[in-house]
Amino acid sequence: MSTFKELGLSPEICQAVEDLGFETPTEVQERAIPTILASQRDLIALAQTGTGKTGAFGMPVLQQVDANSNNVQVLVLSPTRELAIQIEKDLKAFSKYQKGIKTLAVYGGANISTQIRGLNNGAQVVIGTPGRMLDLIRRRKLDVTNVRSLVLDEADEMLNMGFQEDLDAILRDTPKEKQTLLFSATMPNQISKIAKKYMNNPEEIQVSARNSGALNVEHHFYMVQAKNRYDALKRIADVNPDIYGIIFCRTRRETADIASKLSKEGYNADLLNGDLSQNQRDEVMNRFRSKDLQLLVATDVAARGLDVDSLTHVINYNLPDDLEVYIHRSGRTGRAGNSGIAVSIIHTREMNKIRSLEKMSGKDFIKQDVPKGEEVCGVRMMDMVEKLRTTEVNEKQIEKYLPEVYERLADLGWQDLIKHFVSMEFNQILEYYEQAGDINATVGKSKNNNNRKSSYNRKGNRNSGGSSNNRTAEEGFTRYFLNVGGRDGLNPARLMGVVNEQMNGKKPDFGKIDIQNNFSFFEVEEGFDSKLFESMNGTKFEGRDISVELAKPDTNGSSSSNGSSSGGYKGKGGSGSKRSGSKKGSRKSKGSEPFSKSKGGRIKKKRSPEVYS
Repeated sequence: MSTFKELGLSPEICQAVEDLGFETPTEVQERAIPTILASQRDLIALAQTGTGKTGAFGMPVLQQVDANSNNVQVLVLSPTRELAIQIEKDLKAFSKYQKGIKTLAVYGGANISTQIRGLNNGAQVVIGTPGRMLDLIRRRKLDVTNVRSLVLDEADEMLNMGFQEDLDAILRDTPKEKQTLLFSATMPNQISKIAKKYMNNPEEIQVSARNSGALNVEHHFYMVQAKNRYDALKRIADVNPDIYGIIFCRTRRETADIASKLSKEGYNADLLNGDLSQNQRDEVMNRFRSKDLQLLVATDVAARGLDVDSLTHVINYNLPDDLEVYIHRSGRTGRAGNSGIAVSIIHTREMNKIRSLEKMSGKDFIKQDVPKGEEVCGVRMMDMVEKLRTTEVNEKQIEKYLPEVYERLADLGWQDLIKHFVSMEFNQILEYYEQAGDINATVGKSKNNNNRKSSYNRKGNRNSGGSSNNRTAEEGFTRYFLNVGGRDGLNPARLMGVVNEQMNGKKPDFGKIDIQNNFSFFEVEEGFDSKLFESMNGTKFEGRDISVELAKPDTNGSSSSNGSSSGGYKGKGGSGSKRSGSKKGSRKSKGSEPFSKSKGGRIKKKRSPEVYS
């Protein structure tokens, strides 16, 4: 293992890294830093979140900045403002001992005038979201003609969020003679196209290892009926009184609902999603980082840039549709030598996902029983007793009140006093859990289903095929059929990105997404029917005509998984139709660009809005 000095970093940067407590570089840093410093060759680095990517590009590009020039020399593009803020904070720390270097984060949701003043003051390193950065370029406030290094961080996420055109425009405005560094967790076709179009013979490195903290993470799952999911969450929190974690939900609506319920019931919880203003976000994140907040209910995108090393739990209120996202979530706990637990609350139809995650992560997932009411009460009571026993007594503060306290309690013996105290503290929770039943669910006859802390047996794994298609939408959502599937390169993240790109306005919340081989089903919050049909039908995805219809189960409940719907699902016209190809009578598209309009070629959309959720 090399040291930071041996990688070729300057004494100033090495000193700053030492101040931060880092002794040895991570694998991606060890491989990327010498490459970036040794030549101007472009670089593609494939590495997961939490592997030290910011240091891998940040330290070498800072070393190459000319502090005597106020020109913008480094651009770093990130998918969200939270991540942009976090990167800027890290780069400022790395450049602590480099005199004259200024960094600036630019992003939507904040006063653009303040950011313009920062640019006028001569920032050499600018970190930002694509939308705001392009806005500043078009206002002629951000001059990128002298850029030497361009970094695309989490490039796959930026493309999934619909920033393709913004990235193209920014890349076109920068000089051809520059070093382009592309960091991504995955390498979808779009990134390959960007690399081919804008990079010059890039070197590629791939780091398969996750955050080393993942070695200290246990993976647990609880199986319940969907209606009992929230009760299971509360019981998990109740038997872990010192829990400090993030509860991941799928939609903004769900985060608001869960956080509101928890708060009303006395839990120290708050939400983080795209509906908050920047000031509200900063306030919540600061409270969470300082541990004034115990539980943070968040969407995946909103939690990006929230870097906390001491989380005890990550809770998946819903498993993500893209299982790679689970790896990102679980990597947020078990960091910096600490242990952590990644918890998933699943229903009976999701065991195939657990098996896939076991295979993907190389970890055994431990099936846990949701605690019964009696167990919850016992844990909470003993926790309270221990805190009572270890509470430090400040006699000077209370001595003037003690005589009257002694007098009022004189008729109670010590055992009666304890009974009164326990009853006062626990009557409410005891009454709540007195009638609480067993909410654990089972599937099949697996011997592990009732075996607490037993590793789930992966033998006999089989795919569920199209069985998940025969279902109704969740409450508040509408279910749609899309004639594009996995064989076309579609995945849940990409589906959300292209839908958002076509909506040209408020981005809807998504529900369940089922990607099959030849077709897909997805749920969107109610009220978007006409907008979806108008914006998506008659477009193309990877050269294939798009057809979006309402998905309605037939009266006999049957459905086909091979791409046709005869006798299965009915489209918005109410009759069965072929799903495998273009819908008969749909408008033909002339371009081969993903989701390009049939008339006039590609859609000329306005600047992509910032993605906050």
